[in-house]
Amino acid sequence: MLAVAEINYIRQQVNNKGCGYSDVAKRTGRDPRTVKKYADMEDFNEQPKKKQTRVSPVLGPVKPVIDEWIKEDLKKKKKFRRTAKRMWELLKEQFNFKGSDRTVRDYVSKRKEELLNQADQAALPLEYHLWNSTSRF
Repeated sequence: MLAVAEINYIRQQVNNKGCGYSDVAKRTGRDPRTVKKYADMEDFNEQPKKKQTRVSPVLGPVKPVIDEWIKEDLKKKKKFRRTAKRMWELLKEQFNFKGSDRTVRDYVSKRKEELLNQADQAALPLEYHLWNSTSRF
């Protein structure tokens, strides 16, 4: 996207002064199609792109196993936890898993983040009470 000052210049030259797209394009060093695009544009807010959601047919049958392993590992010390690569290797050995290493890594990182967020939401905020100096316990 162009700078705001350049967009304003293009719009002012084309819309107010009646210059052609090619004339403004030569002066600004831009393509005439770019000049036309910004001269005719009304809404300058970029629309957020939708994230693609895909079904994972390879990962679907082993998701409960991976979730169980992640929950078990969260209870262990950090040194003794399974890595995502190790989980992938175990899936290949035990379940004849055909998916890629990257598929398992992405799922594990996303799932760990979800589980940690759930744990943070379950915590209660600490409260304290100030005691009056004249009151006794």
